[in-house]
Amino acid sequence: MSRQRWSALLCALALLAAPPARAQDDEPARSISRAGFDSLAATDFTTRRLDPERLRLLAVDELAWLRGIVFGRHGRVFRNDHIQPWLETQAWYHPDPAFRNSMLNDMERQNLDLIRAEEARQHDFIEPGDLRWWQDRRMTVDALGRHSSAEWLVLRAEVEAIHGRTFPGEPWLQHYFDERYWYRADSSYDARVLTAIERENLALIDSLGRPRDDGSIEPCDMGLYEERLLTTHELRGSSFMTLRILRNEVYARHGMPFPGWLGDYFAIRTWYVRRDSVPVELSPIEKRNVATIAAYEATLRDSLRSRPLDPGWIQDMFLEDARRLRLAIYARHGRVFRRKWEQDYAASLPGYRADPDYTDDRLNEFERANIAALVEYEKTAASVMDAVEG
Repeated sequence: MSRQRWSALLCALALLAAPPARAQDDEPARSISRAGFDSLAATDFTTRRLDPERLRLLAVDELAWLRGIVFGRHGRVFRNDHIQPWLETQAWYHPDPAFRNSMLNDMERQNLDLIRAEEARQHDFIEPGDLRWWQDRRMTVDALGRHSSAEWLVLRAEVEAIHGRTFPGEPWLQHYFDERYWYRADSSYDARVLTAIERENLALIDSLGRPRDDGSIEPCDMGLYEERLLTTHELRGSSFMTLRILRNEVYARHGMPFPGWLGDYFAIRTWYVRRDSVPVELSPIEKRNVATIAAYEATLRDSLRSRPLDPGWIQDMFLEDARRLRLAIYARHGRVFRRKWEQDYAASLPGYRADPDYTDDRLNEFERANIAALVEYEKTAASVMDAVEG
């Protein structure tokens, strides 16, 4: 895999988090000036209602910043959102971990609704947070677009959360909606309040978001698992590369810096805010999720002794990683390696015991076939050095 191939991979992985913007023929030209944006930003959102026509002149990023200002004046801290890095550049912003949505008055909530309505209108595909503007509109497959399993769960729940449904069986989902300024929990919620259109939309979301035979978690999904335990089923079908990214993403969402290609990968995420010299402290749930991913990676590696290698597991794997995977098969049987780095790697593997009497006769048919498959893959695999700018 060439340097160009690696660049293409980074771009492709970026699309997992945010589909590309598409030109819209009926979209008006956005011509608001910096002074015009600054004028909107200086609005007293507590007493003055925004003009929807002026909001139509803003780009999606500008709308998000404006929404951030409404909250930011109360000190809200945004997690996993590109709004937070922008807020931190504003001299007036003073983060307040004690922020609560109850601090917002009615006019601020109206202004947030106007901003979110314009954001929803500009989105190429329906996103979590948009469903209040689809209550009386029938959704289509094209309008919904592509989502991860966790996002489908949020979208489905949002149809009913708009009416106050609570989610006592899924604390992470309840917490998610408790943080939405528009959410009003209603313990007496009855699904019969849903209109025919809402029921149709709910059925379509259900059909599109139905779990597949393999898991459908993808890079950039871990923000939805900060207070939710990850299951092995959701990891099924993931490649070693995806698993490695997911495991490190848990740390990246706390600002942990990374060297090499992982640093490049996270640097282009809108939610990533690198924080040097700041210790990373994972919550108990995050620690368990990291352990679940690591255990699944170990299960895949161990399975190479008893089943054929699935080509999907090594998709876009670096040459060096494929080579280590191959060495681990030999190392299980005690092979002693001539190259120092190979022997050092084998010695670092749990349970490794060097055996000078090792021969390849100890390998079973699956291990032999998998070694051959890895050797073939290594012939065209990209080196990790191809992902580093010279």
